[in-house]
Amino acid sequence: MMPRRDMTKRCPGTLARRAFLQFGLAGWSALSLPDLLRGQARAAAAGGPVSREKSMIVVWLWGGPSHMETFDLKPEAPAEYRGEFHPIPTNVPGMEIGEHLPRLARLGDKFALIRSCHHDSPGHMNSTHTVLTAYPGQPVEVPPNLPKHPDCWAVLAKMLAARGAGVPTYAALPRKLRHIGSAYLGSGFEPFVVTGDPNANEFQVPNLALNGVTRPRFDERLDLLAQFDTLRRETDTARTMATIDEYNHKAVSLLTGDAARRAFDLDREDPRIRERYGRHEVGQRCLLARRLVEAGVRLVTVDFPCVPGQKAFSWDDHAAVWNIFEQMKIRLPVLDQVVSALIEDLYERGLDRDVMLVVMGEMSHTPRLSDNNGQPGREHWARSMSLLMSGGGLRTGQVVGATDSKGEEPIERPVTPNEVKATWYRHLGVPLDTHLLDHFGRPTPILPDGEPIRELM
Repeated sequence: MMPRRDMTKRCPGTLARRAFLQFGLAGWSALSLPDLLRGQARAAAAGGPVSREKSMIVVWLWGGPSHMETFDLKPEAPAEYRGEFHPIPTNVPGMEIGEHLPRLARLGDKFALIRSCHHDSPGHMNSTHTVLTAYPGQPVEVPPNLPKHPDCWAVLAKMLAARGAGVPTYAALPRKLRHIGSAYLGSGFEPFVVTGDPNANEFQVPNLALNGVTRPRFDERLDLLAQFDTLRRETDTARTMATIDEYNHKAVSLLTGDAARRAFDLDREDPRIRERYGRHEVGQRCLLARRLVEAGVRLVTVDFPCVPGQKAFSWDDHAAVWNIFEQMKIRLPVLDQVVSALIEDLYERGLDRDVMLVVMGEMSHTPRLSDNNGQPGREHWARSMSLLMSGGGLRTGQVVGATDSKGEEPIERPVTPNEVKATWYRHLGVPLDTHLLDHFGRPTPILPDGEPIRELM
């Protein structure tokens, strides 16, 4: 189990204020926007493919949700495997899920379950690397070891442009996913991070504020910047000014435009919709994710580690730390509420073909229960894991793959993480044979193997 961390720390991709002032666009607080926009400019210059229609929302269950309590229960297994929970039917004949997910059970025709995903990485860091980079995880658990390959989110940020003007390509709520990063792509492809609680009355996105600078004063600084740009352009021999100009233009567009500000303004939502998602942090982040993709953001990740009232701060349900069943009874109803609300909302708003929703973590936990002085739990396990996918024009209302009677290994249609990513790339219009240059200038495939999951196409 990874140690608990301070969840309020700023994304490491953020520039310091002094560095930001050096770019000339002074007047707002330090943020991840500069690198983000510069990365988008490089992506455009690279001539990467741009699909104007598709987006993706990922609800990330940090720590690894046990499939035995969520999407692949084994009621006939021995007691030391099956645990306390029972399966319930969905509205799709033959498809069952855990009893603490009744709202999702009524929507079984609108999602697909993959029950046979598997890999060989045993820890959180290497599992996350394996699942999200397309390359086997590093056998280390302790930072500052950096990923050797960029995660698929950074790849998408490089290859795609936002669907709407004045919004970022990739946003992370409330933090970027752990143990991964943009690696050799550079920090320009890290997410636009929104750390605040969208359920709070005073919620705002400081990254979009002018930080006390009046609009006239801001315009004066833009004029001064333009004068400096003219001088620099006269001596520019590396042809870099076009990229800088594009970066400056996009930064100003975000800060002075209305598109992003409107998308982040939850007060514009019908109060009944806000209640449907739940008036808590997780629920309002998921609602915000829907608003962002509707505004043109291509990728939104929502890190869902815990809910109020839990001892747990992740889905890492070791017997040594807490009672898995007690914590699941608190956690699963919230997951049920927010994911069902997202699915219903995407379908009701006609976004179900253009927006893909994914619910997963980096691993699962052992089918066989462990015991710590009478406290039940499950340990790390990646040989069988489940994930949910909805929307994206997928063939839903089905289960792909199956595990054995104890939930230990796939016995039908094994699925690799690379096949999952291939499905995402195809949805978003990124060619599977794309190669990107690593630190040494070597073309490196974003996906060395794996095809889209044919059953979902």
